[in-house]
Amino acid sequence: MAAAAASSSSLLLIIVAVAVAVVAVMSQAAHAKHNGGGLSSGFYDETCPSAHDVVRRVIQDARVADPRIPASLIRLHFHDCFVNGCDASILLDDDLPAIATEKTVPANDNSARGFNVIDDIKCELEKACPGVVSCADILALAAQISVQLAGGPRWRVPLGRRDATTTNIPSAEDLPNFFDPLDKLLRKFHNVGLDHADLVALQGAHTFGRTQCLFTRENCTAGRPADALDNLDDVTPDVFDNKYYGSLLHGIGKLPSDQVMLSDPYAAATTAPVVHRFASNQKDFFRSFAASMIKMGNISPLTGTMNGEIRHNCRRINTRDY
Repeated sequence: MAAAAASSSSLLLIIVAVAVAVVAVMSQAAHAKHNGGGLSSGFYDETCPSAHDVVRRVIQDARVADPRIPASLIRLHFHDCFVNGCDASILLDDDLPAIATEKTVPANDNSARGFNVIDDIKCELEKACPGVVSCADILALAAQISVQLAGGPRWRVPLGRRDATTTNIPSAEDLPNFFDPLDKLLRKFHNVGLDHADLVALQGAHTFGRTQCLFTRENCTAGRPADALDNLDDVTPDVFDNKYYGSLLHGIGKLPSDQVMLSDPYAAATTAPVVHRFASNQKDFFRSFAASMIKMGNISPLTGTMNGEIRHNCRRINTRDY
């Protein structure tokens, strides 16, 4: 009997110890979620559960007036993440001498757009959940929702980024360029932790939207003005699908940086097989695109209470608001 009692007591102690350990792990995970332990798709579940719906509603309204908005918003997220990580630095206006805007570097000047939509989203979120949702997370959510609204894949966006209080002009001046050869594009992607398959997948965002004709391979023919717009995908210009890759296979990619993924000497051993794969399998492209977007969104985010801030105005750091 004594032995049985001792055995039961030992078992109870083990159960209690395990329970305590589980609670401790859960507590640490919850603490990490809100205090710099990385990004989480459920980051705003308690503090701003309507965040996704607010962003979606504003974008839906904006695209009625301007069908280009979804493509413009995903480009903002791209150009933000490639400069110092996904920290909303691209949204900051000039506030000299402290802040020099990234909006006027060659890759963004008269090209990056949709800033007013981000302002509208921020305004609505500040009404719903004041001081909670960062501008960097707004960009990430806006990119995902824009793709989905255009018929593309949906993914659970990791959230919890904070906003930068500085810009980085040298880095912004080295953004991937429409006229970069493939080796240069691969280097720029590699520098932020993305590989050749990520390059092909993320370039797939060119399956919708427009570009100024001066950036295209044909340039502005027949005396067209430099700011005349061309569809990036003539087949389905407002739909997110894999038709873009079919255009590359036919040698009619609109941008030089698109077609080099097949024509460049480096392509055969790197990007060309991926282009062929995506052209023949839209589900494969969608899966890869979503994975690469999550990977890109994880580039050097600011997290925790000691890094960055939650801007009240996406165009200005908080110390300049008051």
